[in-house]
Amino acid sequence: MRVLSGIQPTGRFHWGNYFGAIRQYVQLQYQAEEAFYFIANLHALTTIRDRELLKQYTLDAAIDLLALGIDPDRATLFVQSDVPQVCELCWLLMTVTPMGLLERCHAYKDKKAKGLPADAGLFTYPVLQAADILAYDSDTVPVGEDQVQHIEVCRDVAQSFNSRFGPTFVLPEARVMRDAARVPGIDGEKMSKSYNNTIDIFDPPEVVRKKVMRIKTDCRPPEEPKDPDTDTLYQLYSLFAPPAEREAMAARYRQGGFGYAEVKTALADLAVNFFTEARERRRELEAHPARVREILGDGAAKARRKAAEVLRRAKEACGVIY
Repeated sequence: MRVLSGIQPTGRFHWGNYFGAIRQYVQLQYQAEEAFYFIANLHALTTIRDRELLKQYTLDAAIDLLALGIDPDRATLFVQSDVPQVCELCWLLMTVTPMGLLERCHAYKDKKAKGLPADAGLFTYPVLQAADILAYDSDTVPVGEDQVQHIEVCRDVAQSFNSRFGPTFVLPEARVMRDAARVPGIDGEKMSKSYNNTIDIFDPPEVVRKKVMRIKTDCRPPEEPKDPDTDTLYQLYSLFAPPAEREAMAARYRQGGFGYAEVKTALADLAVNFFTEARERRRELEAHPARVREILGDGAAKARRKAAEVLRRAKEACGVIY
């Protein structure tokens, strides 16, 4: 199994990023024959147009991923733009990609439906994403249920190329991360930077506690029983609590007789403790940025070797190499 996934450096990672994807990346690096994880800074250009900010976010993403458990001895970690073969492969794929396929993609359709401007980068985003996947002969791509369409598009594009020029690309399979959590933000909506409702993984403990205390709750009196399965605060508590503590808290919800401030305090304590070791690793990595760049450089060199092999195969198939 060769696993590949990418994550955009559009800001500091939050609880939703960790429990929705990064936790699974760490687990899969021990299960896969090879794992390629990249920081998708080219994709981020569709939303970030500040040069210095993008550079900083890219380095921060690398430090965060390493601190959270990505092991460069087990996984290849690199920056997307350090593998130029992917952009060349993207052009080859665009020549066989139907316009209608891209017009049906969610991100483009959603922007158009809302009357928002959509540039060519957003429109062709799925083809670059397909190139990211196909460049490494990836056969497994971990995704959330809402991202399965991306893999279907990749397969369609690869099959279109293969049918015209002969078998060239490995067709990837989506690995739907069933244990990936849908993490609510402090307002109850899905945790997302675009909603400004996040709690960042590496926020200082005092900031974490302050944000937790702002989590939206209902106005029911303490003595009234509550359903833990529909409660945002309990859903967040469940991410961090061991099974026994989770069940005990659920029982208290159903019984009633407690205040939400009590749960918020318990959640803040668990969350701060949960990321303590990662926070210490991050401080050490941040103090040695040359080491982080060395890891990214080694990862990019390995990624380029594989991508060059696949690109040459594709160019020979369609006649660009003569």
